[in-house]
Amino acid sequence: MSNVEIYTTPLCGYCHAAKRLLKSKDAAFIETDVSSDPGLREKMMERASGRRTVPQIFIDGAHVGGYDDLAKLDREGKLDPMLG
Repeated sequence: MSNVEIYTTPLCGYCHAAKRLLKSKDAAFIETDVSSDPGLREKMMERASGRRTVPQIFIDGAHVGGYDDLAKLDREGKLDPMLG
């Protein structure tokens, strides 16, 4: 099983959509709420090549992107193999 990490904030609709998609794939994930910790957001931005928006999703340490990127991988049939 892959190691999935997702950086989120509580009021982010795209974050909730990404988590729903991952749950629908029975993918376990580690969620990090960056809403109240600037240090965590900085870490997320460093890992995500400067991207500031949430969610930011990583699979096995590789940056996937945000929800739109995750959904595109799913539509193209590439997400399931990544989730292993």
